[in-house]
Amino acid sequence: MTKILLDTHVHTISSGHAYSTILECIDQAFLKKLDLIAITDHGPLLSGSTKIHHFGNLKSLPRKIKRENKILEVLYGVEANIINYSADLDLPNGILDQLDIIIASLHHPCIRSKGDNTDLIISVLENKRVNILGHPNDLQYLFDIKKVVDKAKETDTIIEINNSTLKQSNLRFGARDILKEILLECKKKSCYVILSSDAHFALDIAELDLAIDLLKEIKFPDDLVLNTSTELFKNVLNLKK
Repeated sequence: MTKILLDTHVHTISSGHAYSTILECIDQAFLKKLDLIAITDHGPLLSGSTKIHHFGNLKSLPRKIKRENKILEVLYGVEANIINYSADLDLPNGILDQLDIIIASLHHPCIRSKGDNTDLIISVLENKRVNILGHPNDLQYLFDIKKVVDKAKETDTIIEINNSTLKQSNLRFGARDILKEILLECKKKSCYVILSSDAHFALDIAELDLAIDLLKEIKFPDDLVLNTSTELFKNVLNLKK
């Protein structure tokens, strides 16, 4: 795979259980020669995270930062919590519309699984504000992979390949097998994916080795991986809008 240029799932101290500031994350992005980083703290329903007004004020932060001859683009968004089986998120639409990027994720403290979550996830993908389906390989939330990938392709929603869920210490046991199935279906349907660190500490930004190994294992096409082109990534974001 060609060089990784962006990481679109990064948490700061505003998430409550992460340990770096926005500036520390930006510093690390420069050190790793990224072109783009997305700050996506947890939505307010997850215990310990920040309040609604935090997301409403993100518009005051700079979107481009220059150091020497390098410009880093910074997107500000949210990892929003799916909070019910009507597929509602935990920020009002007026706030969501002000953000650059929206990841929608299922988290156990915010919604309990009813078993088959296919219809729920399809409804989430149909939400024009949702750009990325976050860590879809959580065994607590099983779904029909073929139907979900078909809907992601239809709605121009990006499927996240979350490196954090592939770590052995992660609580989502069996996540690699599920993610492999998802990737094989994405490969078959030419559905875009994005690799993410889901970093909760700045040093983890753009650390994607386990996700990259999985892509290599199944010979996943480079042109469907959005981390290698900022222009293509932003074009796909605009398709959803």
